[in-house]
Amino acid sequence: MTRYEQLLQELPQAPKYWLITGVAGFIGSNLLETLLKLDQRVVGLDNFATGHQRNLDEVQNLVSAEQWARFQFLQGDIRNLDDCHQACEGVDFVLHQAALGSVPRSINDPITTNSANIDGFLNMLVAARNAQVKSFTYAASSSTYGDHPGLPKVEDVIGKPLSPYAVTKYVNELYADVFARTYGFTTIGLRYFNVFGKRQDPDGAYAAVIPKWTAAMIKGEDVFINGDGETSRDFCFIENTVQANLLAATATDEAARNQVYNVAVSGRTDLNQLFAAIRGTLVENGVSYAKDPVYRDFRAGDVRHSQADISKIQRLLGYAPQYDIQAGIAQAMPWYIRFLK
Repeated sequence: MTRYEQLLQELPQAPKYWLITGVAGFIGSNLLETLLKLDQRVVGLDNFATGHQRNLDEVQNLVSAEQWARFQFLQGDIRNLDDCHQACEGVDFVLHQAALGSVPRSINDPITTNSANIDGFLNMLVAARNAQVKSFTYAASSSTYGDHPGLPKVEDVIGKPLSPYAVTKYVNELYADVFARTYGFTTIGLRYFNVFGKRQDPDGAYAAVIPKWTAAMIKGEDVFINGDGETSRDFCFIENTVQANLLAATATDEAARNQVYNVAVSGRTDLNQLFAAIRGTLVENGVSYAKDPVYRDFRAGDVRHSQADISKIQRLLGYAPQYDIQAGIAQAMPWYIRFLK
């Protein structure tokens, strides 16, 4: 039995009180669904800047009435310290997912990205510390590796940031480390590598590549590839990311706490391969797409290749990813087809 399988058996026997920031977003709503199905108490904080009420509605339809009654939603903003204090009151574990993602968004509007990702992050750290929560697990980012060319990416070797977004996520790690050293406050950062899955928004200028391409193919529209299609990423299915969060939050080994971990599958898929995988999975679900991709210029701030070394999180947290990219796309595709048709 894996550590995660053991945890899934233990949690319903001893329910805890969790806070999820960004609860109406893609990752936040998946965390909410998992925790409620495990009979946990959850408070969620969101200002709907990038999250959606429909995500919360979908979770409500997937859990029992009794489980949903254990959820309290607070509409608020992490940039407001009072909202953060209210959300943290009485909480055991914080899963801090709220942020403004997207490299292009940060290039177009660095001030708003900084305000949410640094000011908001510091507010949450202060509020969680003051509430004496047991642990503070936060969404870090693979963008922190910046221009360092080495593969696979190892946690203690990073380069210079390539975007304002990457700067903000690195500053999060610095603040978390200082809070651990200065206040004895337990933090764990999870450097996400291209997370994908159900409830990931396919709309808008800053949509992630998998939902954006899937939506375009279902609608018969052009799919655009930035560059030559050989840019590669370590795509990580949402269920793996949920596992990492729960393992991190509940870690009791001192060696595992106050660390930063890669969250991925340690694989590399280039954009040409991704295009073929999405199109092939759509065909398996009865949707055909005959167009070839349209290639255009590389995008500013993008890293050429990315792949995670996950040996640290496997060793210290017992992380064991259950889905590779093909299995994840197969699992997510029926949801996208229902959502987009």
